[in-house]
Amino acid sequence: LFPQVLLLAYAEDLGCIPGFKQKVFYIEQPFEFTEDQPVLNLVFDDCEGNNKLNFEVSNPDFKVERDGSLVALKNISEAGRALFVHARSEHAEDMAEILIVGANEKRGALKEIFKIEGNLGIPRQKRAILATPILIPENQRPPFPRSVGKVINSEGTEGAKFRLSGKGVDQDPKGIFRINEISGDVSVTRALDREAIANYELEVEITDVSGKIIDGPVRLDISVIDQNDNRPMFKEGPYVGHVMEGSPTGTTVMRMTAFDADDSSTDNALLRYNILKQTPTKPSPNMFYIDPEKGDIVTVVSPVLLDRETMETPKYELVIEAKDMGGLDVGLTGTATATILIDDKNDHPPEFTKKEFQATVKEGVTGVIVNLTVGDRDDPATGAWKAVYTIINGNPGQSFEIHTNPQTNEGMLSVVKPLDYEISAFHTLLIKVENEDPLIPDIAYGPSSTATVQITVEDVNEGPVFHPNPMTVTKQENIPIGSVVLTVNATDPDTLQHQTIRYSVYKDPAGWLEINPTNGTISTTAILDRESPYVQNNIYTALFLAIDSGNPPATGTGTLHITLEDVNDNVPSLYPTLAKVCDDAKDLRVVVLGASDKDLHPNTDPFKFELSKQSGPEKLWRITKLNNTHAQVILLQNLKKANYNIPISVTDSGKPPLTNNTELKLQVCSCKKSRMDCSATDALHISMTLILLSLFSLFCKSF
Repeated sequence: LFPQVLLLAYAEDLGCIPGFKQKVFYIEQPFEFTEDQPVLNLVFDDCEGNNKLNFEVSNPDFKVERDGSLVALKNISEAGRALFVHARSEHAEDMAEILIVGANEKRGALKEIFKIEGNLGIPRQKRAILATPILIPENQRPPFPRSVGKVINSEGTEGAKFRLSGKGVDQDPKGIFRINEISGDVSVTRALDREAIANYELEVEITDVSGKIIDGPVRLDISVIDQNDNRPMFKEGPYVGHVMEGSPTGTTVMRMTAFDADDSSTDNALLRYNILKQTPTKPSPNMFYIDPEKGDIVTVVSPVLLDRETMETPKYELVIEAKDMGGLDVGLTGTATATILIDDKNDHPPEFTKKEFQATVKEGVTGVIVNLTVGDRDDPATGAWKAVYTIINGNPGQSFEIHTNPQTNEGMLSVVKPLDYEISAFHTLLIKVENEDPLIPDIAYGPSSTATVQITVEDVNEGPVFHPNPMTVTKQENIPIGSVVLTVNATDPDTLQHQTIRYSVYKDPAGWLEINPTNGTISTTAILDRESPYVQNNIYTALFLAIDSGNPPATGTGTLHITLEDVNDNVPSLYPTLAKVCDDAKDLRVVVLGASDKDLHPNTDPFKFELSKQSGPEKLWRITKLNNTHAQVILLQNLKKANYNIPISVTDSGKPPLTNNTELKLQVCSCKKSRMDCSATDALHISMTLILLSLFSLFCKSF
């Protein structure tokens, strides 16, 4: 008995249309398709006698006999969701689709295909136009145009014409379909691509001779039947997966997913995955398995074989094939390469290449003295290989440090505090090495992860050392030449060599000092001057050398800071020394004078300002103190245009005080229209007067 067959697209043909008389079939999924048992009958007619007619079925487990019977070649319990039968003769070719669904899926499948409601193939209201859905296989070969269906005018109105419109006719893409306005034959003008457009929704109208619409529009659905014309493609590459060494069998590494542009509801896009090639093939040619349906790649070897350290390389490349048509031989294929990296875990502790290392270092020297080498079989790019060194014994003074060389993984042992041969000529260090990453639970550090370093310190001739250094002393400036400043003390660290020490001056910027070469007594060779430019912040600095009798001799340097106490040895200075005033000035306050002193307090201010005795019959000026450091000179009357020298004395507050007698030059100028004319046309007024008085005095004494 045949399974139930329902016609999905049928219209009573008024003439011979080449192709299958029924293009879409619906059959219920039987418990099993029985070998050589007919499934259904297909009727194909090319309207020319079906010469050289040949049938091809998408599923190789089926065939179509010459009489159109579809039969199974073997007992089949699962045939997929659809079968496609391609018929070809000398004059025509066509495609029929057989949908295989469960009983509960009938109604939904029919509605999906036709996109109509109610009874299948029956419009909601009676119209003269009968436009049944048309199914067209994609990728048909020429000749074109070829007839694909027919629209019927049931009323047969005289002079009526069919008119077709919509996307694919008069809308982009234009010109794909056309209709014979008299017969209603629908034809396609070129091959279709389902992946570009899967469905066309056109409208059919009937018009009279004048073009007036008599009936319609009625919807005409054209569906493009998928052909297996797209290979599976892997679009998400590169594909790289990681798996930890020693992982259990069945560990998922990664998932490979391919894409097929064909209809996902058909076997054309039903993909199956397979591993075509594995490189390298050791330790097993089948290290991995791929789930044919999901594309998951999993390990299939034992954890012992998945050992990164024993592998030829920790990188495997798999050529993965995706095949459509559910993996059948007729399916199209696509390939991609999956790279799988075996990641390292810390299952090998670092081990020193030997148990004891030797090093020699001169006393007083710092830096790297020896490189400790280790071996580790783990991945050098990971923390499972990178070494961390620790000094666990023999370093109480923290004279040594050890660091890891990031390129070689060696331990660089350094002296960071200079060693002293006289204190200890030998040092023994115990050093351990570990990894940055912890070891896996069943692995532990062993005796080979510790080593001893024997360090020998070589004696060198060390320079004498001053005690203290720097040396400080306080002295008064201006002490007598030959005065003792200080006796220095330097000792030789090389106590076992019994060497003598001699002293010399190294740097004495002002040339004020000398040192006894034997006993180290420093004395003055010149006057110490606190106001000298060589003295900074009252401190004079000199350097001295202590030289031992070694071969070659070694030198030590000592610094001497002499703090100089101030004495009153500088007279105060007066500023300014020149002043100008108009001969008709109303404000006779000529100038404010200031005083300064190089000495320190109390040998400076307050200063005492005084005028020397004024000559002549009347006093011309006076001086008034403003504060401890300043005074003001005031004229007592307007003076004639001339240059005047005013004798002034300024005295500091030192004990004993020092006085500076100086003169203030005063220019009396003519001032007109805000311009001051100080040209010296007149002789010095005061100076000439003094000269005349002096001559008069000498003359009187001679008599």
